[in-house]
Amino acid sequence: MRPLLSLFVGLLLCSSLHAETPVQRPQHALVASAHPAATVAGLETLAAGGNAFDAAVAVAAALAVAEPYGSGLGGGGFFLLREAGTTPRYRFVDARERAPLKAHASMYATPGKAGQAPSLDGALAAAIPGLPAALAHLSQRYGKLALRDSLYPAQRLARDGIGIDALYRERVSWRLKAMQADPETARIFLSDNQAPAEHSLLRQPELASTLQRLADHGHAGFYSGRTADLLVRAVQAAGGIWTHKDLTDYRVIERQPLRAKLQDGRELITAPPPSAGGVALIQSLAMLQQLNWRKADTLTRDHLVIESLRRAYRDRGLLGDPDQVRNPLASLLAPAYLQQLARSIDRQKATPSSSLPPATAWHEGQHTTHFTVIDQAGNAVSATLSINLPFGAAFTAKGSGVLLNNEMDDFAKAVDEQNAYGLTGSQANLIAPGKRPLSSMTPSFVESAGELSSFGTPGGSRIPSMVLLGILEYLDGQPIERWATRPRFHHQYLPDVLEYEPATFSSQEKAGLLRLGHQLQSTNRRYGNLQVLRWNKQSGAVEGASDPRGLGRADTLALPPQ
Repeated sequence: MRPLLSLFVGLLLCSSLHAETPVQRPQHALVASAHPAATVAGLETLAAGGNAFDAAVAVAAALAVAEPYGSGLGGGGFFLLREAGTTPRYRFVDARERAPLKAHASMYATPGKAGQAPSLDGALAAAIPGLPAALAHLSQRYGKLALRDSLYPAQRLARDGIGIDALYRERVSWRLKAMQADPETARIFLSDNQAPAEHSLLRQPELASTLQRLADHGHAGFYSGRTADLLVRAVQAAGGIWTHKDLTDYRVIERQPLRAKLQDGRELITAPPPSAGGVALIQSLAMLQQLNWRKADTLTRDHLVIESLRRAYRDRGLLGDPDQVRNPLASLLAPAYLQQLARSIDRQKATPSSSLPPATAWHEGQHTTHFTVIDQAGNAVSATLSINLPFGAAFTAKGSGVLLNNEMDDFAKAVDEQNAYGLTGSQANLIAPGKRPLSSMTPSFVESAGELSSFGTPGGSRIPSMVLLGILEYLDGQPIERWATRPRFHHQYLPDVLEYEPATFSSQEKAGLLRLGHQLQSTNRRYGNLQVLRWNKQSGAVEGASDPRGLGRADTLALPPQ
């Protein structure tokens, strides 16, 4: 049996495993995103002559307007890029938010106002946004169109309005009290201080003006000038610690993706730190292959996935911002270590997390969005964006329309303190000036000489487990719709419980998992919003799927040969 991962994993700077000939082109371009309006914005940009990177700008900006609960100009994210060619090139654009320069490890030691968590609600919870810088960077360095052209669909949506749907109203219900506490947020995103009626219009004229300044002046149109003045003035007036230097100093960072050789000539290209998800994904896949998961019955297969996730999540507390802490990637991805992890899994019983050798746990946030794009040249983008909790910090900078993130809660406020999701802190992820918080966002490609597939989802700490389950469906030869619809379960080492969607397991399977020693806990709702695509390089066929748990849409576009 061939090992899933070769002896060389981690940052592969060597030549690609899957050189292709220039004649291999997709028959169609494709966009799959979490909102139909964003998918249309991407297709519109492709039809106007843009490439996948222009379309990614259009989709990300449109999501900022249409899904203010999931992403926005006040947030950040990760963009995994594939540049087409005889030997494809990959880039990872890190647009993760940064802690303000006045931030410090004990800044949340003093409680906030009654009923308010200062790392979750209000101006002090906001890190410096990265998404606007990413949009300008992608357009300038990789795009074919002017930034103003790629941003126009989002400006139009902000000006003319976007329909309120059931998902928007549900997200409001989760954060209503915090949103009511900020007059500007309540004015824009609520109606009479309550969730707007379904099918009413959300208009954001101030955000349209902010997008126009970004379109006209690129990076400087957000991080200096009028927009910066509005942001800093509002944050400081509300007790935050932003300065103009925080904004003018912000830059995206291009990093090398993590790459690992898979079985059958495939290669995984995934997110490096400050994402912890790529490491967990590589580790989990390595363990499962060594355990010959595809030969197992359904119950044993699920058990092996759970035990692999338990061990992979255990290691995530060792990771942090690579510009400020040393990430032990070579050790965590070493073949001998991965074999040791696999050998520690008992096929007949669950391993209590407390019995594993101790490791520092970690801290993570929650709400995100994801999209994926491919053009007819074979350029592709897999991007995951976030403002953390739904509607971020529930604080909008007056006059800008920019709803700010609460990503400061993704830092560890103390090594032994849990966040809102039961995840405890780590030394590597403590708050420091200018630092990027650890994230679970895991945009990923799997590529071979014959095909390219893309995976990604929102879902906070559950992101790596969802991406893993989608990739396992792909490796098992299942149709693309199954990658996105597959019932989900999750284990993150601590707390030592197996979370699962309703209807994931039959009564017989639940009984079997209990006999193996797993502690089961239903989420009582479905979660995640996986967006996937596949390009068959032999036939040229392109197909995509958008998770039916959300409102998203995957559509293709055929353009005449150029």
